[in-house]
Amino acid sequence: MSAMPSSLEDSKDSNHLAGIVILAGGASTRMGSPKAELVLPTSERLLDYHVRQALSLSAEIMHNVPIMIADNGHGFDIDPDLRANNPQVPLIHITDYLAADDVADHNHKQLKTGGALVAIEAALQYLIGSTTSATMSNAPSSWLMVISCDSLIAASELWKKLQSYIVQPVDKSVICLADEHHLYPLLAIYRLSIEPALKAYIDDGQRQVMRFIQPIVQPVAFLDDWQSLTNFNTPKEFERACIALHLLQ
Repeated sequence: MSAMPSSLEDSKDSNHLAGIVILAGGASTRMGSPKAELVLPTSERLLDYHVRQALSLSAEIMHNVPIMIADNGHGFDIDPDLRANNPQVPLIHITDYLAADDVADHNHKQLKTGGALVAIEAALQYLIGSTTSATMSNAPSSWLMVISCDSLIAASELWKKLQSYIVQPVDKSVICLADEHHLYPLLAIYRLSIEPALKAYIDDGQRQVMRFIQPIVQPVAFLDDWQSLTNFNTPKEFERACIALHLLQ
């Protein structure tokens, strides 16, 4: 394990954050409403909270990383002030990647959510396609941050924690939070260089996140204070997470 960088700026060239994707398309059945639309005690929506935190990270590393919203076609809006106050940062909605079979289903209006991997693949494709041809040659040191809308962990804190586990040469391509019992692959960073393998996996009809990441994942233990900030699936759990966030501030 490498030492913690002295600052985010010190290591931005060797461990480059290429983009951030906020996963906001889950069904949220037990919550009773989309998690992205949940309202914090501060009256801020959860999606806007994550966008604001991502913008803060972008400013902290002095690099205008694209912030992508993957909401499975819900079209959740973003606070216009966040856009207006940060015009230099690309802030976009992306469409989930569709494999050939998905396209056929979509044409017959039978497509349901494809899960997190199709959103991550779409984000990887966007980053690779929207930058120079040098992107893939630099892919081993370029990363996509994935943040799900069942967490209140700030993007800058997550990046700082996970970045300290990046090592060279390439040996682990997914670095994610973990506790004693579970991995949290939707609070993670993914190397851009895994995009072809992920695309092939999806095209083969696979959607299981754990099966894909298992050979290439580096688990990172939760900070004690973070355990109560994530994995909320019911209104009561969200309420507890909000209380925990307030106590940490």
